[in-house]
Amino acid sequence: MTTPPRQVVVTGLGATTPLGGDVASTWEGLLSGRSGVRRLTEGWVEQLPVHIAAPLAVEPPLGRVEARTLDRSQQMALTAAREAWADAGSPEVDQERLAACVASGIGGVLTLLHQHDVIREKGPRRVSPHLVPMLMPNGPASTVGLAFGAKAGVHAPVSACASGSEAIALALDIIRAGRADVVIAGGTEAAISALTMAGFAQMQALSRRNDAPEAASRPFDKARDGFVLGEGAAILILEAAEHAAARGARVHGTLAGAGISSDAYHIAAPEPTGAGAARAIRAALRSGSLEPRDVVHVNAHATSTPAGDAAEALALRSAFGDHIDEIAVTSTKSTTGHLLGAAGAVEAVFSVLALREHLVPATRNLDALDDEIALDVVRIDNRTIRPGAALSNSFGFGGHDICLAFTA
Repeated sequence: MTTPPRQVVVTGLGATTPLGGDVASTWEGLLSGRSGVRRLTEGWVEQLPVHIAAPLAVEPPLGRVEARTLDRSQQMALTAAREAWADAGSPEVDQERLAACVASGIGGVLTLLHQHDVIREKGPRRVSPHLVPMLMPNGPASTVGLAFGAKAGVHAPVSACASGSEAIALALDIIRAGRADVVIAGGTEAAISALTMAGFAQMQALSRRNDAPEAASRPFDKARDGFVLGEGAAILILEAAEHAAARGARVHGTLAGAGISSDAYHIAAPEPTGAGAARAIRAALRSGSLEPRDVVHVNAHATSTPAGDAAEALALRSAFGDHIDEIAVTSTKSTTGHLLGAAGAVEAVFSVLALREHLVPATRNLDALDDEIALDVVRIDNRTIRPGAALSNSFGFGGHDICLAFTA
């Protein structure tokens, strides 16, 4: 007789995003249609073809020492983790049964760039002794693990824009395998700089609507011309259901399953038929013992790039068939911008809240649905949904495909 997999519930949520400094203000901003995108005022922006981004709405509330010794991505992760931990009721858990999975697509790039300026201008003796811990990609995971005493493992998946979702998928596996009872899981990214924006712009990946920042991120729209770079972090406290029940924890929802695949197609372009993404979606359904008819909502990856949005639409129709016409699809990147390695974690939080509140946030800036997008995309007004399951998709450079499945 096969033993059913261990149930994993969400007991804490934390976030800091372009819409707000915590989950409540971020969710309120999302539902109200407020955009986190703005024109940057830093001097270096003028040399770039793209002048817009989605920076944090609220700076991380850290002390001077923490701010000086942590990269911005680590500051954001710690801020979101503290909120999530408190939201979970500051659970008492054996530290040897507590793990952390916190991802970043790029890591401490701002520290690297700043310290490179320091060595050029002031010499090697002025380089920070904290440089290496601040720039390493596992820095955010290590920062969070140290803050909460996680001794069951500290992990930092790096899978570009799918990193945050992969961290959550790994956390699910860790709890199901019995390695931990509680996992602090999510993603963070802080990469708004001249070099990163120039690189994305050279790839023709960024929107160039400098004259209309709030209208620049246009998932699924005929006139979409690229994504808007954002920054932020989100953390979920994931817990074995029996552990949460034993301490009387409030439960936001259930992480029912996760699916992982890869395109093996191109380092940056999506596989045009969406075949890899469809495999991840089907795997998430199997992992969560879900049928296509159980799904009522999809938070799409949909970054607002012409090729990516079209491929995801094909993937969804391939995975769901005609049932996709009954699923409320949205892309919250229309208001937050694209948070790279943090995107999947932020959108996982949104998926949990959508199920809990029975409400799907509208995709903004969708004036004319692309003829290639055969989906029921929620637009103009937020939409009430029936109880069911929600999927959150994340895809990344390198062909990474991750799908998370939540139930209320």
